[in-house]
Amino acid sequence: MSCWDTIQAYGLRAVGIGERLLPRSDFTLCEQFTLIGSGMLWNIYFGFFALIAGFFFAVALALGKASRNTLLRKLAEWFIFVFRGSPLFIQIFFAYFAFVSLKSVSSIFDAFSAAWAGALVVLFLNTAAYSAQIFYGALLSIPKGDIEAADAYGMSGWTRFRRITFPTMMRLAWPSYTNEAIFLFHATTLVFFSGFPAFRQKGDALYYANYFADKTFNPFIPYPILAGYFILLTLVIIGVFGIVNRRLNRHLPQEKRQRMRLRPNLIR
Repeated sequence: MSCWDTIQAYGLRAVGIGERLLPRSDFTLCEQFTLIGSGMLWNIYFGFFALIAGFFFAVALALGKASRNTLLRKLAEWFIFVFRGSPLFIQIFFAYFAFVSLKSVSSIFDAFSAAWAGALVVLFLNTAAYSAQIFYGALLSIPKGDIEAADAYGMSGWTRFRRITFPTMMRLAWPSYTNEAIFLFHATTLVFFSGFPAFRQKGDALYYANYFADKTFNPFIPYPILAGYFILLTLVIIGVFGIVNRRLNRHLPQEKRQRMRLRPNLIR
């Protein structure tokens, strides 16, 4: 089988299109690149939708934590504390068994016992908690002069939030939020590794890398391939978020614009 035939057979296998049986012997580099790349579709799916949904929830949590309402503030604080205080690995692990148990109670939870929905919920809640803390810190860092100037112009309520508070909060939080987005995509490798089973071997990139490492007894080929894919994905994220960062800081002089810096989370 040529490399092009391999790509046609396994390029979309992770989403159920193409050959159903995995290669069993005589593994080629093309097969490893293709299947691991196919699994990356799941990592991108989990990261993209968790990030989009988590962004809006994180903004709400940050505002809730800064609220004068005691109930809202405490609910936001405890939510952030629980999801930041426990490892993501454990969250995914227990979420799977919780959804499986609830599945026997109601058919509503059938979808959540599968990775595409259940794991996505966990990643969404986890990144929302971390992002909310970033946004909350940025909210507290908004210069008082900006708020006083808005008051002087007669802005209040939603108008002040939309035109002053929210844009400034985003501008201050964006570099740190970029790092959270990068970590979220890396954390998607825990989905099939920690709890949710891969249905018909439709796993993510780490699932296929682990498959080849087990079959060949040589982890020094599939895992570097996996790392290479994530490095490329990270570069894409940095590029996209960099465009947004320049947009947020377009009104500032060149020398005062906050530059993007990659600060990996080594321990979380």
